[in-house]
Amino acid sequence: MIKAFFVAVALIGLTGCSTRGVPHHAPASAEPAAKGASSSGHSYAHPTMRPYTVAGKTYYPTVVKKGETFDGRASWYGPDFDGKLTSSGERYDMYAATAAHKTLPMNTIVRVTNKDNGKQTVVRINDRGPFVASRIIDLSKKAAQDIGMIKNGTANVHLEVLGFAGKGEHMIPSAAELAHSPKEKVVSSFYVQIGSFRRFEGAARTQEKYEGFKGRHTIIKDTEYNNARLFRVWLGTFKSEEEARDFIADSPFLHAFIVRE
Repeated sequence: MIKAFFVAVALIGLTGCSTRGVPHHAPASAEPAAKGASSSGHSYAHPTMRPYTVAGKTYYPTVVKKGETFDGRASWYGPDFDGKLTSSGERYDMYAATAAHKTLPMNTIVRVTNKDNGKQTVVRINDRGPFVASRIIDLSKKAAQDIGMIKNGTANVHLEVLGFAGKGEHMIPSAAELAHSPKEKVVSSFYVQIGSFRRFEGAARTQEKYEGFKGRHTIIKDTEYNNARLFRVWLGTFKSEEEARDFIADSPFLHAFIVRE
């Protein structure tokens, strides 16, 4: 859904809620905090887990864990994108069990439950999107059919992280394989989408206006939406999702949301 086209640039905005949806606490059966964890539950066993401070506030790296759940609204994408490159470099196959998500690591395995009818499916994240603040996941046509949302186009869903497939894997791992997959993944390099334009000139003007805003840089992403070219302006980078949320809350960008490459 996103082409590899970059321009040094700035930003625009949307609402500062989590792009992964409404999170819930991991179930009681989840793994306990690693040895060396602080009272806040954050572990510093690995260098990438170290806290950092920005403008006097301490932040912790964003961690995606098995068992983590989110609620939000799903959409789906089909024939217009079939066969085109995804953000992971794979060709989109609308008959495969895949999905696009704004921030979850590529190859995250997610169970999707349609809260309106109880139907479920399991997908592998291999693309970025949907680039709409009110939606948390964009399903393939197959996945949308599995949970009975083709006709309505969108549905209220519950997401659960089941695990992580290995790099280069294009299939949904078995339950046994998922049991031996990493229990969590640290993610970083978040951006804030501050605008999208059908004309490159609009994106370029936004880039020029906001380059260096609060010490951040911007890039222009050349994407396709509804068979039309769309230029999205991203501002970044941020080491954690919480830092990006705080940035949005204290910015003039009323409609900004958080994304990753």
